[in-house]
Formats: sequence, C-alpha cells, structure tokens
Amino acid sequence: MGWSARRGRGAALSACALLMALALTACGDGDGDGEEPERTPTKTATPSPSPTGTPDPADFVAKIDNPYLPLAPGTTFRYQGVGDEGQKEEGVVEVTRQTKEILGVRTTVVRDTVREDGEVVEDTFDWYAQDRDGNVWYFGEASKDLEGGKVVSTEGSWQAGKDGAEPGIVMEAHPKAGDVYRQEHAKGVAEDMGEVLGLDEEVTVAYGKFDRVLKTKDFTPLEPDVVEHKFYARGVGLVREEAAEGGKGHLELVEVTRP
Repeated sequence: MGWSARRGRGAALSACALLMALALTACGDGDGDGEEPERTPTKTATPSPSPTGTPDPADFVAKIDNPYLPLAPGTTFRYQGVGDEGQKEEGVVEVTRQTKEILGVRTTVVRDTVREDGEVVEDTFDWYAQDRDGNVWYFGEASKDLEGGKVVSTEGSWQAGKDGAEPGIVMEAHPKAGDVYRQEHAKGVAEDMGEVLGLDEEVTVAYGKFDRVLKTKDFTPLEPDVVEHKFYARGVGLVREEAAEGGKGHLELVEVTRP
C-alpha cells in the first residue's frame, strides 16, 4: 500500500480495531487520480462501521489531522535509508492539493515516490480520508513500478468500490496496544493488516528525537514471511519504518516541508 506498506509489495516504504465488512457499491472517479502456513493475527480484526453504521460521505471531514498521521495539503515528507540489498533508498511523500471522489467520499491524494540509488523505482498515488471520529481511512492506490524510467508493473493497485474492494483503516483515532485492523481489503491484490504494538517508544531519526511514539506491526497474508515495524510520532506522522522479518532495509524521516 504505497506509503503504508511498500515493502509488502516488494520495494521499500501509509481505527478502534475497526474494519469493514460492509457491502460497498457505487464508486466515483473525481479530479485527483494524479492518477507458514497462513499467518493468523494475534487478535482478529473486528469489522466495525463508520459512525452512522454505513460509509456515508457525511461521516467524513475535510481535514486529515489525526495526531499520528496528519496530512495537510502542501506538506512534503522526505525519507532516507537502505533497501533490502544495501542500496541507497530515498522516499518523498507529498500531500497534494488534489482530491479524488471514491464511494462519494472526497479523498486526499498523496503522492509517494521512491528512488533507489537515485533512480525512480516506484511512483504511487494514495487516497486517504478521515472520519469525524478521527480514524484515517485508506481508499486505495494507483501504483507504478519503474525500471529505466519505464513502467513495468502496476501490481498492488486497487480502488475501494471496484472489483469488490473495500476501504481500510491506516490509523486509528484512539490506538491501543493489541488492536489489529485491516488496512486494505482487495482480495488477492492488497490485504495489508496492522497491529498496534505500543504507544511509548522512544525514537531518534535525522529529523529529531521523539518519545511517546506509536509502534505498529504491518503484515499481509499475501506475503506471510514479511513483517514491517513502523513508528509514528504525534504531530509529525511516520518517522521510521524497518523490516522485522523477510528483509533488512529501513527508512527514516530526514525533512518535513510544511505549507
């Protein structure tokens, strides 16, 4: 899933234990495409509706200001690190001023570009929206993998409301240790899950030192041997991600440019 689970698709670097078993139907394209054995979670993600019991667009607000994942249009996050094979890796996450309407919800378009040894290898547009309780929902992504400047794959792309896909939650309004939630729900294409491991981590990255950091475990039944840990600082967002199983790479936040 773009920002939230890039390594889960094979490259590097995105609810009250929520997620959705809602039957979602209509979908609208707006103006912002920019366009083991099976792993068993330690706790089953419990489907839960949005505040009114349906994915009603009225349940959503214009801003994404969840303290662990604030996405203000015009903000750019820059990351640096090392890929699984030791290559230099850079990520740029831009919260654009574009929007895209999906299932009647106006989502914020976030562009996520990944470079390895200076060459762009992934260019993704992710679609996020926040409900009035403060949960940040993920409505899908349009992803392109590149080699030598040419698109070689769009694997992992999906959109809520198409081909049975449903939106997921990438950040809970009030995360608690042990919460497990579904981030993506596109069967066989994107099935990322998240688990809250703790809320009192201390993390130091190039951008600064943070305490009371939220730590999550991201995993997917599509790649059961891959696990990633992510660290979110209040008022900033994602500050570090690292491979925990099935890889060796890591990325950390080095710069934030605000509007």
